[in-house]
Amino acid sequence: MNNTTDIKFLKMSNEVGKRAIALGNHPFGAVLVAPDKETVLLTQCNIDSVNHAESTLARIAASNFSAEYLWNCTLYTAVEPCCMCAGTIYWANIGRVVYGMSEARLLECTGNHNENPTMHIPASYVFEHGQKNIVLTGPVEEVEEETLKLQKDFWATR
Repeated sequence: MNNTTDIKFLKMSNEVGKRAIALGNHPFGAVLVAPDKETVLLTQCNIDSVNHAESTLARIAASNFSAEYLWNCTLYTAVEPCCMCAGTIYWANIGRVVYGMSEARLLECTGNHNENPTMHIPASYVFEHGQKNIVLTGPVEEVEEETLKLQKDFWATR
């Protein structure tokens, strides 16, 4: 997969995050791309504090596609998956994850906000403690500022 493809789908995940805002939710979105690296299988926006975009997408994907198929898919998310989402991605058997902005940068936007008490547990930590070699790529510099602006603008109003 080339960087242009990654950037395209990361930008799409930000658009899904904007859909979440329109629905009254936090600005997080996830996109699942098929092994052909072109077909969007699912998009999911954030729902609430236990139904994050990535974990909800991973559960739906696991219910609709085989583990073998998902291993060759890529999940794109503008913000690094939290530990809950990383665990769900792991169990769903999604083999590649690309994110635009780190969880540490998100913490800069939210602080100790009661609506998003960010845990400082990187997705890499979760994946490194499993038995699967999930490919984790990020942050992606070309979308980091766009993602940061979306998050800062949203959290400044909360």
